[in-house]
Amino acid sequence: MEKSNENLPEHDRPISTMSGHWLLAKLGKRVLRPGGKELTLKLLEAGDFAHQDVVELAPGLGLTAAEILRCRPKSYRGIDSDPNAASKVNERLNLPGAVLVADATATGLPDNSTDVVFGEAMLTMQGEKAKTKIIQEAFRILRPGGRYIIHELGLTPDDLSPSTKQDIQRALAKAIKVNARPLTDAEWRDKLSDTGFAVRDNTLFAPMRLLQPRRIIADEGLRGAGRFVFNVLRFPAERRRVIEMRRTFIQHQDSLVAVGMIAVKPQ
Repeated sequence: MEKSNENLPEHDRPISTMSGHWLLAKLGKRVLRPGGKELTLKLLEAGDFAHQDVVELAPGLGLTAAEILRCRPKSYRGIDSDPNAASKVNERLNLPGAVLVADATATGLPDNSTDVVFGEAMLTMQGEKAKTKIIQEAFRILRPGGRYIIHELGLTPDDLSPSTKQDIQRALAKAIKVNARPLTDAEWRDKLSDTGFAVRDNTLFAPMRLLQPRRIIADEGLRGAGRFVFNVLRFPAERRRVIEMRRTFIQHQDSLVAVGMIAVKPQ
């Protein structure tokens, strides 16, 4: 595997306990979003990033950050609690200091200071209280009329039974080693509106196919997909984890979906 992977978050953790997204990154998977690159690009188009001050929460490996910069924002700022992740994104973007080391619940940014807050696959990983605190922080730093755009893992349908939700959460926690808490479309909307956001009606949906061959090729390209598969085949412990994650996603694929939402801070 690439030598640079030694600087990834959790690179020194045992394979058996490493968070699923960082394990996939270690193996060469670069797009780690539930709806893939396609949903990200749709959100960037719908969110109108040109000539806007943009804050991205938990930019991960920096792929979306690079896409945001292609939209020609007025400014870009990332917030990541992991120093290694922040350093890698700053290096990737060639913008020293663009990504600050801070918590998404307390960014340190001024009130009403940005036009867009963008976050992908990070609220899902939080408990209910932390979700609320992050959304409140996004609301605080946005100017009136600003947009909070999220790309997260969702559950479907809206009337999914509580027992099924719990089963899915347990299965995801076991497979990806993160206590993921996806919500239904209605629950995500309620979570945002309870903080004061007005959520646009046109939720974007995509199948959650993170480890399906077609999605891997679409996200990574043929060369990147080949590198990822080669690494999975080379390392038995990592391969077992990837197979477990893929099996879990397939088992619950009828109930898992990627959601993209745009919420607006009222004027």
